[in-house]
Amino acid sequence: MATTRRELLGGLAVGAGALAAGPAGAQERLTAESLDCAGGVFGVDYTGEEIEQMLIGLDDWADSMARFRAIDQPNTLQPATVFDPRLPGVAYDLPESGISLRSDGSSAMPVSDADIAFSPAWQQSAWLRNGQITSRRLTEIYLSRIERFSGELECFITVTPDIALAQADEADAAFARGEVAGPLQGLPYAMKDIIDIAGIRSTWGATPFQDRIAEETATVAANLRAAGAVLLGKSTSGAIAYNDLWFDGLTRNPWNTDEGSSGSSAGSASAVAAGLASFAIGTETLGSIISPSHRCGATGLRPTFGRVSRAGAMALCWSLDKIGPITRDVTDTGLVLAAINGSDPKDASSSDSAFGIDWSTDPSSFRVGYIPEIMENAAEPDRAAMQAVRDLGCELVEISLPELPYGALSTILQVEAAAAFEELTLSGRDDDLRWQEPRAWPNTWRRARLNSAVDFVNVDRFRRDVCQMMHSVFEDCDVIIGPNFAASMLLITNFTGHPSLILRSGFTERTLNPLTASGAERQEETFRMPYGSSLWAPLFREDRLILLGRAIQDRLGVANERPEAFS
Repeated sequence: MATTRRELLGGLAVGAGALAAGPAGAQERLTAESLDCAGGVFGVDYTGEEIEQMLIGLDDWADSMARFRAIDQPNTLQPATVFDPRLPGVAYDLPESGISLRSDGSSAMPVSDADIAFSPAWQQSAWLRNGQITSRRLTEIYLSRIERFSGELECFITVTPDIALAQADEADAAFARGEVAGPLQGLPYAMKDIIDIAGIRSTWGATPFQDRIAEETATVAANLRAAGAVLLGKSTSGAIAYNDLWFDGLTRNPWNTDEGSSGSSAGSASAVAAGLASFAIGTETLGSIISPSHRCGATGLRPTFGRVSRAGAMALCWSLDKIGPITRDVTDTGLVLAAINGSDPKDASSSDSAFGIDWSTDPSSFRVGYIPEIMENAAEPDRAAMQAVRDLGCELVEISLPELPYGALSTILQVEAAAAFEELTLSGRDDDLRWQEPRAWPNTWRRARLNSAVDFVNVDRFRRDVCQMMHSVFEDCDVIIGPNFAASMLLITNFTGHPSLILRSGFTERTLNPLTASGAERQEETFRMPYGSSLWAPLFREDRLILLGRAIQDRLGVANERPEAFS
């Protein structure tokens, strides 16, 4: 029998309801006793005769698995089975291609560097095109603010001033020639550190990879470069895209630096909210754009699964990972998505889907779904966002979700992530990660190896059922509004691939146990903190989210307030 945790984890097989060998010689041959014990783990009960039959051939299978695990499977290797959120036989309604700037972009530029830094990206873009500011000056403003504030926020792992200034000069030269690649030209941005840019550290926020230098540039970074955006540096990510704790710090919330910014797009949300970039790129597997945007008072757009290529980004869960923008203004999310949208043969899950926004569309024509019992008990900012929808004249539609075991879907994330980082588990390098709690990755990956492959497949089948359910819900409405984390909507729509927008809807009083510099908790204090609400739309209809979200934002008038310490 296995005598150590590593040998046991190396031997627990996903599937077959049995123990399999780890590295050759790591454990003795399988016995009836070991199979009987394994049955309790997998929730099955076999007779003694059945167990004796199961033993036949299992040693050979275990040896085969041991040889298989010796094969190198890099993080870039994608599974042969590819998730597609689109249902067979459904013709999806896509927006018309093309997006323009807002027509109200000709206002006078403020004198204060801080006022310029906190201005929406669409407004900065207008100033750049009108010659009211140069990309170099805008970039220098942000680099100065990064130098001044990023240490306190712990929101950048790598700053690239030389690259930024060179790219800004290129943008200015293109403007001088009358060449405009698009609305992002000359705008400085931050890239989440799990996305590769050749020659620059891409640490994945994790101790085992803290010295990793990217060899190739991710598709999303190449698309932003083609759009003329200016790279300021790599923003922090929670280790292996979880939480706000990374190998050398804890990314802070600009509204209260005694608490973390949430994660895992921790640095992207913190930097944007503190006015350290025009926009940032984040990723989401299960809440990593929505959660830090909520915590930091930013705006985040999680696109439809497959709309934005993940090629060159760290893979955590191949059937869930998504890349999207984090901004200060709803309009800006559309400008960024237009630049990074597009199919890519390097990403097996990539879809060829048009994206555009017709700003003349009146969002009051939308049917907006809501769950009555959720909104009745929602926080005040959520109710304010709902009232804004009502005041716009939208048709409100009551919806409901069937009571189903949605939590089972998380099995897919746990198992895929454990497969993506199996080497850390089997080698023991998972112990090098800073976060070591029952819900942290090291323990989640170990536990995932006890999942039955039969259960995993059946959960995947249930996922298809949930996709069909959400498709039916959206037959009755164009957009859904609600609290970010209520009614399992964040979990459900991540697994069904539906897009989501979070925007600031107000402020709440939150009671916290702030952390001291040593990490110890101080006495409870109450703070005024930003609060976000979510919108969800059918597959590929991010345009509806942005149009309605912009109208809600303009009506609520709470998006422009800044964190005082960074103003």
